[in-house]
Amino acid sequence: MTKSKNILSIDIDPNWQQGQLIEITIDDLGDTGDGVGRYQERVIFVPDTVPGDRIVVRLVRVKREYAQGKLQKILTPSPQRVRPQCIVADKCGGCQWQHIDYAYQLKAKKNQVIQALERIGKFKNPPVLPILSAGTGLDYRNKATYPFGRSQQGQLQAGYYQKGTHKLVNLNQCPVQDKRLNVLLQEVKQDLQREGWSIYDEKTKQGVLRHLSLRIGRRTGEKLLTLIVNTKPVNNQLRGIEEQAQEWVRRFAKLVGVSLNYNQSGTNVIFGEQTKCLAGQPYIREEFAGLQLQLTAETFFQVNTEVAELLLGSILDELKLKGSETIIDAYCGIGTFTLPLAKYLQDNSKGQTNRVIGLEVQPESITQAELNATINNLNNVQFYAGEVGDLLPTLDVKPNIILVDPPRKGCDRRVLQGILDLQPERVIYISCKPAILARDLEFLCETGNYQLTKVQPADLFPQTAHVETVAFLTRC
Repeated sequence: MTKSKNILSIDIDPNWQQGQLIEITIDDLGDTGDGVGRYQERVIFVPDTVPGDRIVVRLVRVKREYAQGKLQKILTPSPQRVRPQCIVADKCGGCQWQHIDYAYQLKAKKNQVIQALERIGKFKNPPVLPILSAGTGLDYRNKATYPFGRSQQGQLQAGYYQKGTHKLVNLNQCPVQDKRLNVLLQEVKQDLQREGWSIYDEKTKQGVLRHLSLRIGRRTGEKLLTLIVNTKPVNNQLRGIEEQAQEWVRRFAKLVGVSLNYNQSGTNVIFGEQTKCLAGQPYIREEFAGLQLQLTAETFFQVNTEVAELLLGSILDELKLKGSETIIDAYCGIGTFTLPLAKYLQDNSKGQTNRVIGLEVQPESITQAELNATINNLNNVQFYAGEVGDLLPTLDVKPNIILVDPPRKGCDRRVLQGILDLQPERVIYISCKPAILARDLEFLCETGNYQLTKVQPADLFPQTAHVETVAFLTRC
């Protein structure tokens, strides 16, 4: 049989089957973080590998065009392969790339953005800048949330789930979270074990303790401890919890508050709708881009404070604001970018009129944003709660700039069309998924109204395959 140019008609090796052992070289990284190799013109995805690795792999899932494999043996390690900083990095699902040299991680992420823009967005030679990063890629997370479990011997555990499973990998420290949180993780587990409170079981929906959430202000050092529990109100199942909370605040340096969050849902959503402060205060203070912020346990805030500031700096450098602009920040959250933009305009207005408008579907985030605007004496910013697609057409403004930072699924078409209808001079699109970013940018640029002028990736999530990107569009 002759081979067709159609990949679906490639001759199939009779040994191309599940369980087969083959030898390949990894030559790329996929956007899911897996290494990519090729065998008989077919693509094979293999976790825990690095471009340059020569390996033996076992095929665990076989399709006509591709296969998924499991690493069996490294014959020749890649020059980019390094020793992970975490002893359970090969088991824990919290990180994917601790075995890859950090400088190479940055190159791979930039390439991921370029490939998405070229293949999906149809942009030729997209103007992608070197990726922004800070530090070594470790000791950066300002928030961590760990599910609870028990070992076969009955010991209380907290950690991350093994990749693709709900098998808990117990942790006493984590090299990617702020190292000042490690003492809380280790000692709080010991205290909870001593108290003997029950652990929530996902299958039976019984038990009390579900998650441990830790948050720290990178600049202030203030810490917040929250237990997510399957009970309300505090009752005999959590006897002595108030006393324990007070003891934690006394014992741990800069622990400013301990709270309970009630989540009785049977889903995998972590936080419930109600939180009760047991000791201290229900928030930490943090300094970000010259602002004083209050952050609660449930508040969404970028987990990498330093790189988030670098990303904001790249936006301000590119926009070169004069102090007279009107800006809409869609999907604004608690105003992570809205508030610094408003402060910049207010500080540089020279008596000119300016305005920043934040749009967000979560009313709780709007409340937090308004509080932080008040704390920082910002009087040129307004927030509206609702779906962005519904709110955009109702705003009686002519914005100079629209910034969007949507969830992973990207912008609804109504939002993209709303941007085109408003015709701002500049559009800034922040995305955590390059493929979705490329799709939405193509929609905005295909009419010829906008041109992609600059793309700035940022490594908000070191040791993972995730990359944050800000794209700048200019009206033609």
